Amino acid sequence: MILPDAVQRLIAALERLPGIGPKTASRLAFYLLRADDSVSAELAEALSGLKQKIAACSVCFNITDAGRELCQVCANPERDESVICVLEDALDVLALERVGVYRGKYHVLGGVLNPIEGIGPEDLKIRPLIERVARGGVREVILATNPSLEGDATALYLQQQLRGLGVQVTRLARGLPVGGDLEYADPHTLLRALQGRQQVE
Repeated sequence: MILPDAVQRLIAALERLPGIGPKTASRLAFYLLRADDSVSAELAEALSGLKQKIAACSVCFNITDAGRELCQVCANPERDESVICVLEDALDVLALERVGVYRGKYHVLGGVLNPIEGIGPEDLKIRPLIERVARGGVREVILATNPSLEGDATALYLQQQLRGLGVQVTRLARGLPVGGDLEYADPHTLLRALQGRQQVE
């Protein structure tokens, strides 16, 4: 079946999204064709200028509204500044916040070390983390990178960099499956992993 160019372009654009294959992309495109015009308009409005409306927090590098220097967590005086949870991605912040028990601050690396893809320490937000800890006032750094080869390598590198700064370095417990991502873990698994974290030796 030959589709109109506009539909083919929409399907191709949807296929580029993570977790969306050709069949799902086609289903979504045809859903949007059948749906009320307000659905398409709302989606288009939400996507329009998305990158311009979002900025990185100047402290933890989590996402925040453009024009704001601090994200909601960093701006909250009730959060414990002496505990920093280090995450790969801003999406992981959302996963931990859903659990509702962590009351410390965050630091988003923006990825993991991956020499094969040319991602080294200078490509991540590692130096700002070290500087943040070196300023004092931090008693614990929780390494919450994903339990993958790259996540473990990044955690090991961070452990070495934090050595000698007078902070306790912990790692999330292995309640998380190896090779899995925090964003797909259920709240109970995340809770057990957070409560069962152990000091890195």
